[in-house]
Amino acid sequence: MLKGAKVLILKKKRREIVLFLDLIILILVSILFYMIFPNNVSLANQNYYSLIINIFILIFSGMISQFLFKTYDSLWRYAQSKEYLMLLLGGITGYLIYLLIVITIPGNSIPVLYTLSVYSVSLIGMLFMRLCYRQYRKYYRTIYGRIPIAIIGAGEAGVKLLEELQSNPSSRYYPVCLIDDSPEKIGKRVHNVKVLGPISNLERHLLDQSIRDIVIAMPSVTKGRQKEILDICAKVKCRVRILPDNLAFMKNGEKKSLWSNVRDIRIDELLAREMVSLDNSEIEKFLNNKVVLVTGGGGSIGSELCRQIAKANPKELIILDNYENNAYDIQQELVFKYKASLNLKVEIASVRDKEKLSIIFDKYRPNIVFHAAAYKHVPLMEACPEEAIRNNIFGTYNTVMTSHQYGVERFVFISTDKAVNPTNIMGASKRFCEMIIQSMKEKSKTEYVAVRFGNVLGSNGSVIPLFQKQIDMGGPVTITDKRVVRYFMTITEAVELVLHAGSMANSSEIYVLDMGEPVKIIDLAENLIRLSGYIPYKDIDIIEVGLRPGEKLYEEILMNNDGLLATANHKIFIESQESISQEDIQDRIDILTKALASKSSSEIKKAMKKVVSTYKDPDEVNRAISEYLSD
Repeated sequence: MLKGAKVLILKKKRREIVLFLDLIILILVSILFYMIFPNNVSLANQNYYSLIINIFILIFSGMISQFLFKTYDSLWRYAQSKEYLMLLLGGITGYLIYLLIVITIPGNSIPVLYTLSVYSVSLIGMLFMRLCYRQYRKYYRTIYGRIPIAIIGAGEAGVKLLEELQSNPSSRYYPVCLIDDSPEKIGKRVHNVKVLGPISNLERHLLDQSIRDIVIAMPSVTKGRQKEILDICAKVKCRVRILPDNLAFMKNGEKKSLWSNVRDIRIDELLAREMVSLDNSEIEKFLNNKVVLVTGGGGSIGSELCRQIAKANPKELIILDNYENNAYDIQQELVFKYKASLNLKVEIASVRDKEKLSIIFDKYRPNIVFHAAAYKHVPLMEACPEEAIRNNIFGTYNTVMTSHQYGVERFVFISTDKAVNPTNIMGASKRFCEMIIQSMKEKSKTEYVAVRFGNVLGSNGSVIPLFQKQIDMGGPVTITDKRVVRYFMTITEAVELVLHAGSMANSSEIYVLDMGEPVKIIDLAENLIRLSGYIPYKDIDIIEVGLRPGEKLYEEILMNNDGLLATANHKIFIESQESISQEDIQDRIDILTKALASKSSSEIKKAMKKVVSTYKDPDEVNRAISEYLSD
């Protein structure tokens, strides 16, 4: 406390302290020159009084000029070339003032060469003092109170980031080294920071360094190479962040902070999946000047649907959701972004309420409907199977039939990989919804399609945000089973797929995305811990808690691998399905209605197995896969 008070007092007296030091420099240089070159100063009758008067006038003139140039108001720890130039100009002006004064003094015997030498050397001393102070402050801030980081990439982005961190006095970070693969750069120095390499030797390079953070500043690197670098970074105990590839302003010369763009690693970057290439022009043509309604518009998928639909200039966008907070959030986001250019409406309603749906459809007459409203949490739906049936199945049936009644042009249903050979009520309910879509083939002018994909990264209730929260709280990280594998995709990618499928719709088809290779959940957990700067099982533990009700060890994308039809996009396929009649659907709905009336979870699950033939107990499926894996 006392030390802090002293520092505060010194800061307030900064100008007086610098002035006092300048006076000391002038006086000492004057004495030094007189002692070294006494014969060069002609003093008649040892007229020390005349010398003192000249020195006093010299000091007075120099100090007055520096005040006129306001050099004592400068913060020298932040000084640039302008401040040093002003100090020199102030010095020259001060000496000119001195000359104007001394020529008025009769009989002045002090040579101009002496005073010019004293003043010049003193001015150099003042500059040197300020430079030393600035370097000391820079060194002090580098060593104390700042976080040492390594920057991977010594290209344009890495160097600009280095310059910004070095020049920013308020930055909490200072770069210790650059790491690059280029033989031309390795061993060189950039702004006095050494370039080490190659990147594959990262762990060895950081052994003798006190690095706590790593920033990957290679915005133009490929996804595959980025994944390789992340795998290397995962071997060291450092927090890893990245400078993303959306840095067009660097080329346009705009002055924006690079550090403000540095962010934590996203899980999709850790997976390094090849992004699906979609023809956005077809999507824009599909949605342009259309009335579009999104059910579940406030959810993870629904809200992203609304964002991307808004870009395509729809005639009107209607967000329908029964949870007003989510609906309000996406409404305010879109209003802020598009203002009056987007015709946006919000309706708080449940898809269970057929009468309310009819009122909304009659009011807006939508051309296109995206049906994202659903309960998706597997364990919760196992505990409350009646809600999965009422909301997912009956709600979808209501929306499908209302769309038919009001002449909707196209209806796109959001499905899931859990609908394939389901082992839980949620997946079975989604499979039933796909069957409802199939039953509308050639029965309605409305074109109905379903889009099936795997787990969505970062969505509400997904495992990745849970892992990140657990890591932030210091662990442990909980996983269900080390053998669990899942397919993953980003929210943006999933929604683009939905929109693309809608634009190329063939009635009553199920569109499936080739999602690449499945990922082990244990690998995701370990890599997230490492890239957060911790060591798995040492700093943060990983605990198996067992499969949750209804879960299986693996998920599938296809019902039948042999029944795939290609589309214009090599990553998107149509799964051929047997036709099903509306009468059959109605009979199955009646079975479910009777089961709901029993208010018995076991009766409801029995009924679900009757109406969805592929629905099996998770124990049966997991036992089979465990035996297969053990063999």
